[in-house]
Amino acid sequence: MDVLNVFGELINTTLVFSTALIFAALGGIFSERSGIVNIGLEGLMIAGAFAAAIATHFAEKAGMDGAAPWIGLIAAIIFGLAFSLIHAVATVTFNANQVVSGVVINFLAAGLTVYLVKILFEGSGQTETLNAVFTKVAIPGLSSIPLIGEAFFKAYPTTYLALILVAVTYYVIYKTPFGLRLRSVGEHPSAADTMGIRVSRYRYIGVMISGALAGLGGATITLTTTSSFSHNTISGQGFIALAAMIFGKWHPVGVLGAALFFGFAQALRNFVQLFDFAKSIPMEFLFMLPYVLTILVLAGAVGRAVPPASLGEPYEPGKR
Repeated sequence: MDVLNVFGELINTTLVFSTALIFAALGGIFSERSGIVNIGLEGLMIAGAFAAAIATHFAEKAGMDGAAPWIGLIAAIIFGLAFSLIHAVATVTFNANQVVSGVVINFLAAGLTVYLVKILFEGSGQTETLNAVFTKVAIPGLSSIPLIGEAFFKAYPTTYLALILVAVTYYVIYKTPFGLRLRSVGEHPSAADTMGIRVSRYRYIGVMISGALAGLGGATITLTTTSSFSHNTISGQGFIALAAMIFGKWHPVGVLGAALFFGFAQALRNFVQLFDFAKSIPMEFLFMLPYVLTILVLAGAVGRAVPPASLGEPYEPGKR
């Protein structure tokens, strides 16, 4: 076995598993930088994964194989926006408890999507396997570089998109007036209100961007890894994305590093299974590895990661 090739494949697989986490964690940044806790990333990813599977399935049936996965991505964004709007209305307009609202989104998405799948696919617990899914795209010239080419320049389109969005998110949040206003309503909403910034508007926008990006994260899993949707398609990835956001200190670059760390844990689990010594290890232990690391990382991050000052606090105009 060529060590360089194995190492290159390990890095590439890390990127594959990290992509969905990057999307969802970036979405969490927009919501929580505006002051709204988004425990519902898991549910938003479920909604996106479901929408991508259904839209791609029917696009295939219509003979649009080439465009089908892109149609699935668009559907995932729309579904993510719809579910996040529920969270925004509850938390921004009605000042509901943000953690409880997020938990409700998780249960609603999990239950509703499985119910709809059973209706659409005659009682089956999952969608039909998709044929029109994303395939890895090799960048000419760069993909032939030993080790680096295999690792970084032969990836799914969604991976390239996720990496681009890290840079875009950094620019938007830290280099634009919109980003400054978004951060201000998460840090000190009353001061922002005094300066004429509409707190509710920016919190709505933050939560809905969060839904769109988390929906993309869910769609990525459906359209690159599983090729179908069922009740366990997301399987806790939203909570790992939430951990990546906290571990990354609500910063896009930090989130990228944290997502790569958790993606590496999942990739390592898969590679360990290739070796003979892993046959004596129960599969359950290998599959629990990413979640154990999540707990350990969060335990170490407590007290070090400082959230936005007004995160989780409802804002009522006129009350300082």
